[in-house]
Amino acid sequence: MEPDSLCEFLLPAGYHRFHKDQLFNFQLNRPYSLGYARREDLVEAGRRISSFADWKAEMTRQAETALAEDRVMNAAFHYRAAEFYTFPDDPDKVRLYDLFAGLFYRVFAGCAMERTAVPYDDASLPAITVLPAGRPRGAIVLHGGYDSFIEEFFSLMTFFAAQGYLVVGFDGPGQGAARRQGGLLLDYRWERPVGAVLDHFGLDDVTLIGLSMGGWFALRAAAFEPRVRRVIVSGHAFDYRRVAPAPAAWLMMFFRNRLPAFTNRLSRRKIRQGGLEAWSISHLMYITGAAEPVDAIDFAFGLNEANLHSEQVTQDVLVMASRNDHFIPFRLHEQQVRRLTAARSVTERVFTRDEHAHNHCQMGNLGLALRVMAEWIDARTTGGTHAG
Repeated sequence: MEPDSLCEFLLPAGYHRFHKDQLFNFQLNRPYSLGYARREDLVEAGRRISSFADWKAEMTRQAETALAEDRVMNAAFHYRAAEFYTFPDDPDKVRLYDLFAGLFYRVFAGCAMERTAVPYDDASLPAITVLPAGRPRGAIVLHGGYDSFIEEFFSLMTFFAAQGYLVVGFDGPGQGAARRQGGLLLDYRWERPVGAVLDHFGLDDVTLIGLSMGGWFALRAAAFEPRVRRVIVSGHAFDYRRVAPAPAAWLMMFFRNRLPAFTNRLSRRKIRQGGLEAWSISHLMYITGAAEPVDAIDFAFGLNEANLHSEQVTQDVLVMASRNDHFIPFRLHEQQVRRLTAARSVTERVFTRDEHAHNHCQMGNLGLALRVMAEWIDARTTGGTHAG
């Protein structure tokens, strides 16, 4: 079954084994689950990829093939996939981003979408607004986390717009075009970009959705921004120092505090060797503007329990977790729920393998995740939200 138009999306259920390594497999499942890629293309890509170098070359080839066949949406998100694992010092990274963005806004130009530059300090935050068919019944503000572009969540935004909500998605500092074109560096004080978005659109009584590390950002924003009345988070850690097992985290802090020069040399050697750890270090340095690896580590360790301020969150909160999330240990979900002591209400929803939603941020069954979110919002929306 095909959607009626490019402005509607069918989100398939099922997490597939496109590649034997999860670091590639998850990123192949990502555009498929979001409704932007064909399964047969990803199966083929999985067979041809065995290294990071293979990744960029193959996903670029997939994009070029799709573009030659006038499959513009597929081409856009294959370019996005190619950009994802391209290192920041590779000149192709900017080119691939520009190809993705150009094709994205070309293919969805006819949809009920508006692009806006939200004033922010001396720069601006890129935002997308998706409009409902009639008078909005409420407003939803949505953003990602560590490595996402707001354009990737367009299919999610259209779902909520079809439910009657005005939906605003934005890239905050360090994300998407805010970093790549505006030079804005990641800042965990997420109440600042959220406040700027609410000011610009004249929004009050909103639901804030934060995905992946964006869940940490969203809860942090809610702790300081009363115009956020409901918060939905998925796939985050309440304290990123606790993601690794305690002995490994202690060892990392020991090397960072006692042997910073050695830590920098070791990290730069790992970057030269390539691979997932190399990409993770270099990407964190890029989005934070860190000159040295230890500076990036310091920022990551700042995403902790004390700076989150869970105890100051007074809104209704929906905490969503995937049982087999390969990024975030499930034990941190339970700890987060316990720390929301001042929230008006806390609802937790754990997704399982039987539901095909057991992976990070429910990739594999986003349709189910969206229905859970929509039902939860509907039960708590007062109808007082408006756009100024």
